Amino acid sequence: MARPSSLLILAVVGAAVCGLAQPGAADLKVDYYASTCPNVEAIVRGVVQQKLQATIRTAGSTIRLFFHDCFVEGCDGSVLIESTPGNQAEKDASDNKSLASEGFDTVRSAKAAVEAACPDTVSCADVLALATRDAVAMSGGPFFPIELGRLDGLNSTASSVPGQLPQPNQTMNQLLAVFKAHGLNMSDLVALSAAHSVGLAHCSKFSNRLYNYQPGQPTDPTLNPKYARFLESKCPDGGPDNLVLLDQASPAELDNQYYRNLQDGGGLLGSDEVLYTDNRTRPMVDALANSTAAFYKAFADAIVRLGRVGVKSGRRGNIRKQCDVFN
Repeated sequence: MARPSSLLILAVVGAAVCGLAQPGAADLKVDYYASTCPNVEAIVRGVVQQKLQATIRTAGSTIRLFFHDCFVEGCDGSVLIESTPGNQAEKDASDNKSLASEGFDTVRSAKAAVEAACPDTVSCADVLALATRDAVAMSGGPFFPIELGRLDGLNSTASSVPGQLPQPNQTMNQLLAVFKAHGLNMSDLVALSAAHSVGLAHCSKFSNRLYNYQPGQPTDPTLNPKYARFLESKCPDGGPDNLVLLDQASPAELDNQYYRNLQDGGGLLGSDEVLYTDNRTRPMVDALANSTAAFYKAFADAIVRLGRVGVKSGRRGNIRKQCDVFN
């Protein structure tokens, strides 16, 4: 994800969400705009393709934006809102400061194109969901039917963000607790983490694994030593907070190389490598590393489930004319 700090990021479209019930999710359907904006998917796909051709960072930053939106107040486009003098919005919370501009720009451009064809019809939350699906597919990941019908949220506050997003140095139990709180499970955690197959991360998100792991052991022993030396060259101790590719092997491809990296001690973030070092999730990592088909299905199923989290309907939402300001 272009620059993840928090982590992030598919059972079948019709499968039930494990854990918590998702308010509003029952209103979602694949052909939601069939009569009101039949070309919406083609419109959004055209914009995403154009943005991807302009910069590789479009994919990771758009996918990550979707994750950060859904994990805070649900998939309601609230992360897109700009702060005002009277309100500090989600976008400006510390956990969201590293969200890359390319993701916001992709959604902004796609929404403008959709509004030109179908005014006041398609929510920003749905535009973001569609753009994410297309970014995944155009980066070599699976193409899957996307459920639509979300409304845009009516609130966006920075104070709602802390504690809602996975963090790069959390333990497995902590990561699972964050996912469970959003109605997601261990399989979703393992599958969605493969979004870290694309994009970049700041040195500050993993430098503790190089220099301050624990007393008497500065380097995380689960890091491949050769990879650790490479990272030290990119992130000198006390140096600038540079950006590093999350996946050195196939940085532009959302693929199961991510899991093979973990098998080799090549997970960049601590929360990546823990998927392999923890016995509860290692079998899933091995299975997805060995099968592209299994990876495609797992990722598509999990991101569809993610897209049902906290969906707004009825009077709990509306359709914004412009994604970064409330109507």
